[in-house]
Amino acid sequence: MKSTVETLSPTRVRLAIEVPFAELEPSLKKAYREIAAQVNIPGFRKGKIPAQVIDQRVGRGAVLQEAIEEAIPQQIFAAVREHEVKLLGRPAVDNLEFSDGQPLKFTADVDVRPELTMPELSAIKVEVEPLAIADAEIDEQVDGLRQRFATLKTVERAAATGDYVQLDLIATVDGAEVEGGTANNISHEVGSGQLLKGLDEAVVGLAAGEEATFTSQLVGGEFAGRDADVKVTVRTVKEKELPELDDEFAGLASEFDTLEELRGDLRERITRVKKVEQLYAARDKALAELVKQANVPAPEGVVSDEVEQRKAAMVEQLERMGASLEEYLAAEEKTEEQIDAELADAAAEGVKIQLVLDTIAEAENVEVTDDEYGHEIVHRAQRAGVAPQVYYDRLVQQGAAAAVYGDVRRGKALALVMERVVMTDTDGEVLSLDSLREDNGHEGHDHGDHEGHNH
Repeated sequence: MKSTVETLSPTRVRLAIEVPFAELEPSLKKAYREIAAQVNIPGFRKGKIPAQVIDQRVGRGAVLQEAIEEAIPQQIFAAVREHEVKLLGRPAVDNLEFSDGQPLKFTADVDVRPELTMPELSAIKVEVEPLAIADAEIDEQVDGLRQRFATLKTVERAAATGDYVQLDLIATVDGAEVEGGTANNISHEVGSGQLLKGLDEAVVGLAAGEEATFTSQLVGGEFAGRDADVKVTVRTVKEKELPELDDEFAGLASEFDTLEELRGDLRERITRVKKVEQLYAARDKALAELVKQANVPAPEGVVSDEVEQRKAAMVEQLERMGASLEEYLAAEEKTEEQIDAELADAAAEGVKIQLVLDTIAEAENVEVTDDEYGHEIVHRAQRAGVAPQVYYDRLVQQGAAAAVYGDVRRGKALALVMERVVMTDTDGEVLSLDSLREDNGHEGHDHGDHEGHNH
């Protein structure tokens, strides 16, 4: 195999490859074996069909085509190794020339990792807003606890927004009762919008024993999409009673003896969450500054593939929510071209950050231990809901095991960035990962679902 490399841009090269026909012999033999195992020819056992018979029955052209499809990726990666090309993304093959008995010739345009000149990390300085915890934020957390410990009390008055009611519902279309359209003794929070459209408006003002009829569009069943007349009867009306904000409530809702101690703990928890958010903001600024100072170009092919993946993921998520891309575009008042442009911008920035972290990891000789790699596999397997070995086997089959290694390596490079870049708030307070680790080591008291977000 002979090959040359031509630089097209800082992120793309063209490999020109020529393979003598004799070097294709292993691929040709493999093609004959695979075709022999797939076809049935009377008088021959499957897998034992001579090459000349396959040429007659299947065609020499089909064999040659299968052989070069197998040979081309092998020859590309051989050329990549020979020229020490730092390959990114998928090669684009062009200018293919080949006929029986002649050399295989083609070109492959490939994205490559650009050579970056990185600034000294400790010379990078970023500022973010200082921490600010308002009393209203503490009040909101306390109110959330009060709502969890609220009680319901039956009242002899008309229902109002925020009340809880027990309801009977009967839906009819053209006077005929809808199958499955009757429900008895349903509990509903007035104003929540959790049941039929128009129900909340109809219920407000009704006391126990009173009824009303409203029109609502059905969303399922035989009459889906049609308007139905719905009669609602209120059985009971209950109002929510919140506990008094005092030390007794603190003892009920937490392990603290006083309301002041409870509020103090909530302040600490909110502070830890905001410290994480503050560090994330500083991290993003540091990475953006590194990308800017290193003047990082974005490999077009890699960005294009990333956009395709992100768009496919968006469409899949919308479909899981019962929506379509067209409905999303209408709701956001955007065109598909605008969405594509936004995805391209985000993908380009993400790829540039990866290039920066890869360059830092290489310069700093960052290694990933077996334990670190295994921990990441276990973590991803848990999120996917499968056994770690099953998850790893899938990665190997998909050729994605090395990508996970790269992600872990970039994570370690990112930790280096956050340790060395000078990060402060505008008050001059220095931010560090160490302070966050110390805070996360704090043993808090459990009082509901108000623990800080786990970033």
